Amino acid sequence: MSYASVTEPLALVIFDIDGVIRDVSSSYRRALADTVEQFTQGAYRPTAEDIDQLKAEGIWNNDWEGSMELICRYFESQGGDRDRLNLDFEEIVAFFQSRYRGESAENPDHWTGYICDEPILAQRPYFESLTAAKIGWGFFSGATRGSAQYILQRRIGLESPVLVAMEDAPGKPDPSGLFDSIRQLGAGPTCPVLYVGDTVADMYVVKNAAKQEGDRPWMAIGVLPPHVQTHPDSQRLHQQRLEEAGGQFVLKQVTDLTPELILQTVR
Repeated sequence: MSYASVTEPLALVIFDIDGVIRDVSSSYRRALADTVEQFTQGAYRPTAEDIDQLKAEGIWNNDWEGSMELICRYFESQGGDRDRLNLDFEEIVAFFQSRYRGESAENPDHWTGYICDEPILAQRPYFESLTAAKIGWGFFSGATRGSAQYILQRRIGLESPVLVAMEDAPGKPDPSGLFDSIRQLGAGPTCPVLYVGDTVADMYVVKNAAKQEGDRPWMAIGVLPPHVQTHPDSQRLHQQRLEEAGGQFVLKQVTDLTPELILQTVR
């Protein structure tokens, strides 16, 4: 099934992937915690709350950079100077990938890491329902192209979906990748666009897009990632963060964003 089956769409929905289409609480986030623990010599392993607090700053969408930032902050808390730490970013990335993808990181056929066990949060029939309702869809994610394609094509079975990944655009909250995905979908300049994400940076993407292209209707839709739904206080805090960052509304799961709700929202 291809996005191209939608002509003259009534709306476009662009999805983030991590925390929206797949549950990364035991994969990306686990790899991040492993990496920080490794490069602080076992002295500090960030909790889920530590990572959420970092993400709430709205600029740490890249988990490699987030890992390095938490490492630096730990040593600063111990009286160190980050400029003298002599950290090698490529070593940090390599270690992260060895946990997330596995030791054979370049070949998806041989991946054995955390990515292999990620729960999928939206299956192929959901996207088929969007197409049937004349709603175009695609993906703009900070994940690497390899890991995103692994989930979208191998695990879900989507055929050549529009995907703008880490290698294709500046990191969020820069909206360039969102604009690129819209161009690939070929919708007109007044077609409403919904961007669906689980972080503050995702909500900021829509704010920044609206500043540059104010004539198009823009909507930021928040989704609560599974890991924050394990405790009412975490869920409430995350929802508040998304709403304060510009989320028009916040859902518990992406499939709650039904074709009916989308069309109702854009009318």
